[in-house]
Amino acid sequence: MTDIEELKRKKLEELQGQQQEIDPEKAQIQQQIAQLELLVKKVLTKRALERYGNIKTAHPDIAVQLLVLLGQAVQSDQIKTVDDEALKNLLMRLQPKKHKFKIIRK
Repeated sequence: MTDIEELKRKKLEELQGQQQEIDPEKAQIQQQIAQLELLVKKVLTKRALERYGNIKTAHPDIAVQLLVLLGQAVQSDQIKTVDDEALKNLLMRLQPKKHKFKIIRK
């Protein structure tokens, strides 16, 4: 019985060590996203900011892609403000093209 308990203890220590390695990386990524978000939120209009909040809630991965695009544009002084229409256009570019399929039955 002690062998099983010792195996459990070693496995638990191993898992905790792995989690501690992952946590700093995850925290660093979240910090970078937060900094980028602060930069981008300054150029969004009120309506565009609402749309971004909805996207962030529903599709976090797309929100990060959008932040990266907008962040690059802001840092290179390509844009000064982003309204709702411009944000919609960027989102349309991020969406993959949908293929139309036509099924023919015989």
